[in-house]
Amino acid sequence: MSLAAKLRRAPLRIATGAFILNSGIGKLQADEQTAAALQGMGANAYPALKKVEPKIFIKALAVGEVAVGTALLLPLVPAGLAGLALTGFAGSLLYMYARTPALHDRYLRPTQAGTAVAKDVFMLGAGVSLIIDAALNESPITATD
Repeated sequence: MSLAAKLRRAPLRIATGAFILNSGIGKLQADEQTAAALQGMGANAYPALKKVEPKIFIKALAVGEVAVGTALLLPLVPAGLAGLALTGFAGSLLYMYARTPALHDRYLRPTQAGTAVAKDVFMLGAGVSLIIDAALNESPITATD
């Protein structure tokens, strides 16, 4: 992979990775009330989560966020793989957003409560961008290295 590709991707990976890593670290110290609220929101979209204890759910979510954030921040993780992780993470959050009526109106525009989750559409775009950029940069047809 070229230095130009690494430099081109660095701002996106650093900004998104630091944001997600910080969020995950914060969730490691979440209290019972926060854990229950987040588990309840997750269970609306993913009914199987109703069976998971809130403290276990919040720890698993925190570890997942730390893993995705770290993958984005570590340059040794290929951009395509980091993009897949980010796309999956953001996609699952946006699915939860779509399945929680209190977060949006009938046109999927965010309510005041939904603004914090609706911004995850940018993370989805960043993940897809990393995947496309990696695919084009490593393709024998489009690579200029």
